[in-house]
Amino acid sequence: MKNNSNLPPATATIGGTSAQVGEEQVLLAPPPTAEKDLPKVSAKYIWLLLLGMFGTYIALVTPIALSLAIKIKAIAPDHEEYLGFVIGAAAVVSLVSGPITGVLSDRTRSRFGRRRPWLVAGSLVGTLGLLIIALAPDVPMVALGWIVTTLGWNTVIGNFTNSQADLLPESQRGKVGGLVGFVTMAAPVTGSILAGTFAKDTFLLFMIPAVLGLVLTALFTFVIREDDSRTRTFEDSLNLRVILSKFVYNPRAYPDFSWNWLGRFLFYFGLTLSSTFTAFYFAQRLGVQITEIGTIVAIGGMVGIVTMIIGSIGGGFLSDKMRRRKLFVISAGFMFSAGALVMAFGDNMPMLLIGLAISNLGLGIFSAVDQALVLDVLPERDTDAGRFVGINGLANSLAQSAAPLIAPLFLGIGVAAGGDKNYSLLYLLAGAFTILGGVVVLKVKAVR
Repeated sequence: MKNNSNLPPATATIGGTSAQVGEEQVLLAPPPTAEKDLPKVSAKYIWLLLLGMFGTYIALVTPIALSLAIKIKAIAPDHEEYLGFVIGAAAVVSLVSGPITGVLSDRTRSRFGRRRPWLVAGSLVGTLGLLIIALAPDVPMVALGWIVTTLGWNTVIGNFTNSQADLLPESQRGKVGGLVGFVTMAAPVTGSILAGTFAKDTFLLFMIPAVLGLVLTALFTFVIREDDSRTRTFEDSLNLRVILSKFVYNPRAYPDFSWNWLGRFLFYFGLTLSSTFTAFYFAQRLGVQITEIGTIVAIGGMVGIVTMIIGSIGGGFLSDKMRRRKLFVISAGFMFSAGALVMAFGDNMPMLLIGLAISNLGLGIFSAVDQALVLDVLPERDTDAGRFVGINGLANSLAQSAAPLIAPLFLGIGVAAGGDKNYSLLYLLAGAFTILGGVVVLKVKAVR
């Protein structure tokens, strides 16, 4: 998971020759061999990157937040459980597609570069998927549309991250990571507002976010140019065996990347343990029915978004200024754990909201700084950046897939003893995993 992370006139050149767009010169390839040779990217690049990711997340997250539920309710009113099947089927496909599209992006030879063709193709495929859902007459067609949608927009996100791996110098990775974190949090809120506005028109409900994603991705794609990649050569020919072999690597060859991958997996595993059942936990602790919890969860969500944004932007900018990553990552693990501890024993609304705020502050710091750390330790940046970005995404995807399956085992401990489901234990375990994720990152040697 995986699977991310991929916005005044200025000039930025990286090795090789430059490509001209008006007064803007920006190259995505080939990156220099030495980290010190990476110049700072321009403000235009950053703003167009942020706009592109904002549009992409609106297109991808709005259906998860509301649109798919409205569609399933309309065509299968007595089978809300179909929503889980639809989302689950696409999640399985995403586990495989990320590394594959990353490898194909690395190997792309075109006069437009390596990343831009995949940004265009991914946004078109994602838009097609949302069109299929909008016109779908039954659940299987909705499932097909959602698989196509996630395949397309996840490819776009991956290649936005690949672009950052190609271009961003170490001194800007925390800042950009923080701003990207802000965008990925603002997009779901905007998407929910759009969904509420067009809830009665199923076609516009899906196509307005699709068009926003398509247009904003195109803006980045056609303004930020890449070098011609047709002259690139590779040691082996690309075939099915080679593609499948790219899913694995020798962890001992890249220990810093491997330790960070494990830390990321553990942190997101702990996060998913708690966040999956937030609504049910609030209902139990506050003594209300799950059908009456919507307003309470919305309030909690707003509190969480505010503190997450503070953590993301503040943590990202400070990590660049102090030239430290690990300090912030381990602090984020302990901070999330402190919030989980408050929630585990909270029995009223103020305490639950305080715990949620502290946890999300830690999450914001982690999401920004660990994204910068990933780019700091990314192996084979010149030839296989997309491949390792895809492998890194598996840490998120696997954690988010495994945690909901394992969580009921711990929830059932309280039931077996004749009590309520043991959410307190679940939140304590969530905190333990996030601390462990932060501690593991201390094993990274190349980054402070």
